[in-house]
Amino acid sequence: MKKLLYAVAVVLCASACTNKQESKSYSWEEDLHQRLLTDFRLSEAQVKKYIQKYIPDVTDEQMRQWEAEKSLECMELDGEKRYFRNAGPNLFRIDSACANILLEKVGLPESKSDEANMENLPEIINAVKKDGKPIVAPKRMRITYTLTVDTNAVPAGELIRCWLPYPRADHPRQTDVKFISASEEKYTFSPADCRHSTLYMEKRAVAGQPTVFSETFEFTSNGEWHNLKPEDIQPYDTTTALYKEYTAEREKHIIFSPRLRELAAKLTAGETNPLLKARRIFKWINDNFPWASAREYSTIDNIPEYVLANNHGDCGQVSLLFITLCRISGIPAHFQSGFMVHPNAWNLHDWAQVYFEGIGWVPVDQSFGMPTYARNSDEEWFFLGGIDSWRLIVNKDYGMPLFPEKKYPRSETVDFQRGEVEWEGGNLYFPKWDYDMDIEYLN
Repeated sequence: MKKLLYAVAVVLCASACTNKQESKSYSWEEDLHQRLLTDFRLSEAQVKKYIQKYIPDVTDEQMRQWEAEKSLECMELDGEKRYFRNAGPNLFRIDSACANILLEKVGLPESKSDEANMENLPEIINAVKKDGKPIVAPKRMRITYTLTVDTNAVPAGELIRCWLPYPRADHPRQTDVKFISASEEKYTFSPADCRHSTLYMEKRAVAGQPTVFSETFEFTSNGEWHNLKPEDIQPYDTTTALYKEYTAEREKHIIFSPRLRELAAKLTAGETNPLLKARRIFKWINDNFPWASAREYSTIDNIPEYVLANNHGDCGQVSLLFITLCRISGIPAHFQSGFMVHPNAWNLHDWAQVYFEGIGWVPVDQSFGMPTYARNSDEEWFFLGGIDSWRLIVNKDYGMPLFPEKKYPRSETVDFQRGEVEWEGGNLYFPKWDYDMDIEYLN
């Protein structure tokens, strides 16, 4: 009898252990589904209520038309139509008629970054023309960056691993990086050759308390502007490692699809000068793709194709479209990102760099585009070959490994800005933590 009971116990234990293991097994498909549910969390009634604030007599027919035109983003999940969390506000950014209605009712929204740049752009342009150097107008900042994991997000005593963004020290525009302090005694900086710059820390969760990670650092951000002229651009040496790497495809958001190849050929038809090709691409994206709040990049298969299909894009999305079209057109280009840190207007931000033979790498901010406040041609084209002084550079590529290696897929599998957090039981997705940046401007 004892032997029988023992055998039963072994079977039950084995079953329980197997179930426990299976419950911990990771599935990207399940993870992606939850990420989509997080982004597409509104009902039609909720979105319609928002739209009615500005269009009281909105009809179901209008809703269907906006959906068909991709101005009102929704998808079917679990047999139910669900709307993107910012579908309502985005409608008034994407659809021109709706944008005009919003403009008439509330006026033009104030932009603190535009306000800062109206002073900073001429400061940079004048300094470059005076001194003959492309990197000018330094701004010194001290930043305290904090990531807070929600109370009881993981069981008490479990080790939480955290990667925070840290300023790169390998770009001539970003200088005098100085580490001040971290919340934990032990921390690790990523090696200089990592394409995502991080500060890594660990901490055990305490019951009933949030888990807080923070860092403080100083750095100097300079403005940059190249007074680009077509005649100064030399032919590329297509045999170099630089040219081959930065005109190649990249999994999975720099893919030379037939549609993108055709588009690049159309936009640059009849033009051989790389600068003039880049200007055509830059202006076309500027004129055709309004900024709109973006769903998480990890839920999108191919970002440039998504921009084309949905007729809008945020900073990283239009940057990747620009980079892809440049590479197809034989212009070396790559992704760069971190934060915009304009006074009273800091935010996550992405931009690009392109390489012109005879000039070198120059910045391109496709999202800032061709400013409506531009007072002359230099300012109009400033962000193709220039960038303002208010930047924090963290990344020089996208979708690369973190250091130390992360066990589970990142919350943001493309970019790296907000930070990343995980524990033995899995990745901690964005709803389970928050982040904040406190900036002290030192000059």
